[in-house]
Amino acid sequence: MDWGMRNRLSRIIQPRDGRSLVIPIDHGYFLGPTTGLENPRKTLEPLIPYLDAIMLTRGILRNCVDPNFDKGVILRVSGGQSIVGPSLSDEDIITSVEEAIRLNASAVSLSIYVGTEHEHQTLTNLAKLIDGCERYGIPVLAVTAVGKELEKREARYLALCCRIAAELGARFVKTYYCEGFDKVVEGCPVPVLIAGGPKMETEMDVFETIYGSLEAGGAGVVMGRNIWQNEHPTAMIRAVRAIIHEDATPKEAHQLYRELVEEESKGA
Repeated sequence: MDWGMRNRLSRIIQPRDGRSLVIPIDHGYFLGPTTGLENPRKTLEPLIPYLDAIMLTRGILRNCVDPNFDKGVILRVSGGQSIVGPSLSDEDIITSVEEAIRLNASAVSLSIYVGTEHEHQTLTNLAKLIDGCERYGIPVLAVTAVGKELEKREARYLALCCRIAAELGARFVKTYYCEGFDKVVEGCPVPVLIAGGPKMETEMDVFETIYGSLEAGGAGVVMGRNIWQNEHPTAMIRAVRAIIHEDATPKEAHQLYRELVEEESKGA
């Protein structure tokens, strides 16, 4: 791996522990102004001190992020469909490698939909993107998407998706946490980060999911709704960070969350 590639990855996956806390705010590319992201700038600003990287589209990067931002940037470069369209898997590459360079992206991300009618399309998109990005030392994050079919989130399927992404050259992978997650990680030779997915019922559910993924060998999270849709997003991201970078247990993270919420209420 050459210097440029290593340097860009180090802006996202922290060299000291090999872990990362990525906040995605790219949901609008197919969901529109979803709850909590009506104003991306307002949502993001209080979270910046505690995250390692953000994942977003070029439009939101240009219009909602200060150019002095000094954390990692993962540029979403796949899209072309919406939640009201016929198929979420019908994606293409919508942002060029040259644009990623112009925007000084640390990495780019693209979704693959294995086992769908658009499997071949999205996998060849990934291969073509990797060809272009490797030329300039830009890492590619493969997102193993399932669209609306959440029941696909089981180890055998996710291990298949992650391994295919790594075989095609992805430098790291985003997938879902599941029972037997250690098998997913073992079968993938590049770092695996988990998606947060839809908002979970409790904060403890979130903390236990993250902790379980790290114990199984995961490299961190790409988590949005379970942080910025929380009633106390700053407290939530600080608790999540404690698990990822300070080896806190779920109970310790939950205690920290409660203490921070109490401090917020006193300061209000």
